[in-house]
Amino acid sequence: MRKKVTVVGAGNVGATLAQRLAERDSADVVLVDVPQTEGMPAGKALDISQAGPIDGYDSRITGAVDYGPTKGSDIVVITAGIPRKPGMSRDDLLNTNAGIVKSVSERIAEASPQTILIIVSNPLDAMCHVALRTTGFPRNRVIGMAGVLDSARFACFLAEELHVSVEEIRPMVLGGHGDTMVPITRYTTCAGVPVTELLEKGRLDAIVQRTRDGGAEIVKLLKTGSAYYAPSAAAARMVDSILMDKNRILPCSVFLEGEYGFKDIFLGVPVKLGAEGAGPVMELRLHEEEKAALAKSAASVQELVAVLKKSGVVSS
Repeated sequence: MRKKVTVVGAGNVGATLAQRLAERDSADVVLVDVPQTEGMPAGKALDISQAGPIDGYDSRITGAVDYGPTKGSDIVVITAGIPRKPGMSRDDLLNTNAGIVKSVSERIAEASPQTILIIVSNPLDAMCHVALRTTGFPRNRVIGMAGVLDSARFACFLAEELHVSVEEIRPMVLGGHGDTMVPITRYTTCAGVPVTELLEKGRLDAIVQRTRDGGAEIVKLLKTGSAYYAPSAAAARMVDSILMDKNRILPCSVFLEGEYGFKDIFLGVPVKLGAEGAGPVMELRLHEEEKAALAKSAASVQELVAVLKKSGVVSS
């Protein structure tokens, strides 16, 4: 029997992810959106299906406005939520998207109680907390797509600066998915050489800042939307590692229970992704300034979670 991956949210991120997954031909895909969208998810699913004979994949793509077809999904990726608009921070999205993610999580837990959840909705780390508390899933089955995207942006800018293939860059980004993320330059390499030895500090600091502003830069340029090509690629890489039990070490937002000195919080760290979801966390030895930056990032996430607890969206 083929594996099944459900993508909740048929907007730009969700539909592009569904296409990427179909092209991999490793699972059937269900694309779900709210009833108000009527035939939209079915139309997109049919369009993706009709590309199969051209690109040579047999994945079955189903579009739906209910959760019946999602039953028994091996992985569910939640992309649902309102996108960030110009001038809007991820924090501004908190209340609206928390309600959406909570509702979706309830339905997914009922339809696919053994599934692994990948959260893409923003503000990401806080939305992971909502999904975990709503579903009651163990921590290995709720994972946020954060560091894979942030690291890709970091690698893109570094490769451009160094005039090398992106395949030569091995980036490392920790922390929350937002303005306080922590690119770790000491652990970021080009052909095995730390980038701190290849670029002068001022230039490297500028690239780090551009990485932190990566999503906002795209929002500003698009004016009417937010990034979706790179986020969907990042989510697809995570799906691959889980479906194929590849056990890749990827930077993802996971629920920490003492790792890096933090508890009861989702934060981006290197983690092994395999058939059971999130495996062991890889703990890097950090310098004091890196620890301080990570603590600042964690505090930013904790502030959002505190707001959610106060509003009753999640339990204390």
